Formats: sequence, structure tokens, C-alpha cells
Amino acid sequence: MSIILPIEISTTNTSEVHSVKALVDSGATGNFIDKDFVHTKGISTRSISCPIPVFNVDGSPNEAGQISKVVDVILHYKTHSERTLLAISNLEKQSMILGYTWLKDHNPEVDWRTREVQMNRCPPRCEGCCAI
Repeated sequence: MSIILPIEISTTNTSEVHSVKALVDSGATGNFIDKDFVHTKGISTRSISCPIPVFNVDGSPNEAGQISKVVDVILHYKTHSERTLLAISNLEKQSMILGYTWLKDHNPEVDWRTREVQMNRCPPRCEGCCAI
């Protein structure tokens, strides 16, 4: 299952704020941001020491190639706030994807009928989130 969330990200070096629609997808293995979105918004990137290979669902190498850069941002959703690294990749139709690792760490409460997401079970490193 997946859902789209209205997210704001703040750059850690300039504090610029950008609005982005994030696809929350349990089938994705990590957290990603689209390379064209990063380029268009002028967001600073960091190279990673060991590039990460990317594979399609069928196991074939992704045509976008390896992930070699990340962005360091503060992610904001409602009262939820966290510092996170997003891997830069060619996402084509999506600007951001929050995958299984994000879902596992935050364990959000999702009402699939109303598509409301409550961030009430976050780890202590997140700001503004309250456990029930």
C-alpha cells in the first residue's frame, strides 16, 4: 500500500524550505528524492563514499545507475520533524519516496479510509511527536 503526504523539507546548510509530495511506499527499501527536484531547487548534495547499486523489482540493474549522492534535510510533516538523509535517484513521476525503513522507524498510524496519517509512535530522535 502507499499514500501521498504533503511534506516540507528544510536544507540543513541554508534553511531553505521546499514543499514536496512524498510517496510513502512499503515496497521501497529506502528514502529517496528525485535528482531533477534537487537540481531545480538548488539543494546542496553530499557524495557518499560507497555508491549504492539500485535494482528494479525483477532484479535487473536500474537504468538510473548507482546512488552516489544524498541530501541532508529536516523533514516536516504536521508537528513531526526529523533530520534525515535522502538518497538521490531518478524517480521520474515522484519527487520523494519514504520507504519501508522510514515506516519501520516511525510506525505511523494510518487511517486508510480517510488517508490521515498520525505520527504518534515515533522514535525519540523525532521532534514534535507525541507517543500516546
